[in-house]
Amino acid sequence: MPQNKAGKPVGVHGAVIGRYEREEIKPCIEMATQLAEALEVSLDYLVESTDILLDKNIVAKILDIQKLKENDRRHVFVLLDAFLKQTMLQSIL
Repeated sequence: MPQNKAGKPVGVHGAVIGRYEREEIKPCIEMATQLAEALEVSLDYLVESTDILLDKNIVAKILDIQKLKENDRRHVFVLLDAFLKQTMLQSIL
């Protein structure tokens, strides 16, 4: 994404974004949070604490699961664990 386009949603000139990218300056936590939201990435991903880009739909589903009653959450995790194990087994066979 061009620097001027990345800076526009948070009210920062593209040149400032370039300075962030070259690590000449560091954004304050509020600016980093706004940039992460504008770019639709996690703050961890933005500051390179992780190389995993989280899908917004997956994160939304996790948040929905977290709101469930404990017993319902357990059921969801049992189903999810079973599916993941089956998928892993199929990939090695």
